[in-house]
Amino acid sequence: MKPFSNEPVLELRRADVRAELASALAESDGRGPVRVPVWIGEDRREGDELISTDPGQPDRVVAVAACASAGEVDEALRRAGEGAGKWARTPAGERARILLAAARGLRARRTRAAALAVRECAKPWPEADADVCEAIDFLEYYARGAIELAQGAPLLQVPGEHNDLRWLPRGIAAVISPWNFPIAIPCGMVAAALATGNSVVLKPAEQAPGCAQLLCEVLREAGVPADVLALLPGEGAVGAALVRDPRVHIIAFTGSAAVGLEIWRTAAETPPGQKHLKRVIAEMGGKNCVLVDADADLDEVVPAMLNSAFGYAGQKCSAAARLLCHESVHDVLVERLAGAITTLQVGQAQNLATDVPPVIEQAAQERVSAYRDKARAEGRLVEGAPVPAAGWFAPPALAAELPAESSILSEEIFGPLLAVERVRDISDACDRVDASPFALTGGLFSRNPDTVEYVAGRLPVGNLYVNREITGAMVGRQPFGGNRLSGTGTKAGGPGYLLQFVEPRTVTENTVRHGLVV
Repeated sequence: MKPFSNEPVLELRRADVRAELASALAESDGRGPVRVPVWIGEDRREGDELISTDPGQPDRVVAVAACASAGEVDEALRRAGEGAGKWARTPAGERARILLAAARGLRARRTRAAALAVRECAKPWPEADADVCEAIDFLEYYARGAIELAQGAPLLQVPGEHNDLRWLPRGIAAVISPWNFPIAIPCGMVAAALATGNSVVLKPAEQAPGCAQLLCEVLREAGVPADVLALLPGEGAVGAALVRDPRVHIIAFTGSAAVGLEIWRTAAETPPGQKHLKRVIAEMGGKNCVLVDADADLDEVVPAMLNSAFGYAGQKCSAAARLLCHESVHDVLVERLAGAITTLQVGQAQNLATDVPPVIEQAAQERVSAYRDKARAEGRLVEGAPVPAAGWFAPPALAAELPAESSILSEEIFGPLLAVERVRDISDACDRVDASPFALTGGLFSRNPDTVEYVAGRLPVGNLYVNREITGAMVGRQPFGGNRLSGTGTKAGGPGYLLQFVEPRTVTENTVRHGLVV
């Protein structure tokens, strides 16, 4: 097997590539709404309880999904339990082969999958294509990881005994995935569980059931057994039922801190009949901060902040939300950023010129608008270009001169609003970041290697980016995951991630035998 390498993104500057994407989108629109079933084993039940629409054109229905009932949750877990044993005994090499086949299948559907993400979640083309590439990377990376894990780990051996450390699957994994990376994140969590021999029940975000179905189709066609992967579209009650059920061994979740903490509380319970502690793998929210020192190159800072704060309308969990700027360059940087955000193009996700697409739904638009009003009342607010009248659009905005107690500086907004703070020095900035309960991503702009080393040792964030944008972690290169209330410290796309889905067992054998029975 060749060494892992990241899937290259499409060259959107090429006319033939752009034409291919336009054709894929036209075909997607022509097919009409995707019908997403409750999919358990070979049984598929369609319904129209859940409607997914285009955030840029809310009257366009993208997917129509059934909503899993309590009985269907029970059935999915029963079937997953039946399938788990055989899948666990399937050699790691065979599981890896299936994941690699799924990677090929997703490549073959690349433009179709990206077009669906454009429509269902308003991901601009570069973001949608990168989403599919990351999903392919997860399949390829975890396939290789499964083979490495099956080889065990080296242990100290002494005369007269043999020691063996092996990792075995835990059982049933409940995967609860978000809408902002509708293909990559569920693919990563599902692929990790499958690679390590667990069966999976996937509950996707209610805003993105169509993308989840495409992923399940790819995995099933690649050879994942029907009883090993179930799809349960639905709202929060479906995920809550999975979290509570004593048959679930692993909960892999990506989403808000509020939901993640509720999952932690519920998973800690051990009802009668449950013989295990549930493993929770949680990637939650953040209030990601970028520090700018006095010696920073502002020509690097401005474009990096535009991408970090306003790319995909600030709806990446890694997006920049706070900019802590040294007082000596604060005013200059604020004015440069204020001018720069007025150049950002706000528009439909399918337009290649778009910098800032709509937010995911009306509730998100209203939430971001309320924070903008608060920033306007408390300090200084600079807004970007006017937004289209139709769709859930929010203009990119910059908030400055806010009081220290402003909630805009502490609460997760998840939209295109960047708060700028004046700090005395880098130590002051680190103190402010350290006071936050969140620790997902962070950034630093400084030309001083000593400052870089100091900040790397001070900030509790899971991913620190120096002199670059703070989004766009790559599988195998920047293992991704937060600390504190931003996550469990697990690193998706990294060498230790698969260990979260298995349990270790040590076997020690006395090799000094008195005879041998054949």
